[in-house]
Amino acid sequence: MQSDRSGEERRRLVEKAQRALVAMQLGEDEEALEQVAPTGVDEPDRSAETRELMMLLFGECSAMVSTLGDGGSAPVKVQVFDEAGEEVSIDQADPPVRTAVRTLLAEVHGNTEAAQEQVEIALANAAPDEVDSLVLQALRWTIRLSTECLERDLPVTAWISDALTD
Repeated sequence: MQSDRSGEERRRLVEKAQRALVAMQLGEDEEALEQVAPTGVDEPDRSAETRELMMLLFGECSAMVSTLGDGGSAPVKVQVFDEAGEEVSIDQADPPVRTAVRTLLAEVHGNTEAAQEQVEIALANAAPDEVDSLVLQALRWTIRLSTECLERDLPVTAWISDALTD
């Protein structure tokens, strides 16, 4: 399923994501969630907007993972940690983290359809606080990966670097 967002809708979504990234950098998780809260009135519109935001962020994260992994020639390891800081398998992670990892891995391997399915399942079945956790995870990874890319003088999409360096 391809994005059905017009250029103007995509621009608005990118601007919301930028404001959320700035809030996250300032440690304002609640403000970040407010910035990316869907504007649609009907539930299908709200879910579609959240899905588009998630796919935008995970798509950018995937591109940065590929950049950091030298286009796939150097593997990038995804690790999952529990609250105590111990590494755990993906299956032992909290549901939002598990969904985030699976979505990112699907994107990294070029399977956008599987990534969209992961997001769809989360939006259909997760409690609102779990969806918030998933959004926050995507924002955190966007910041961490872009910071790593920028520190290594690797390219980062302009809208992300603009949000994080202004």
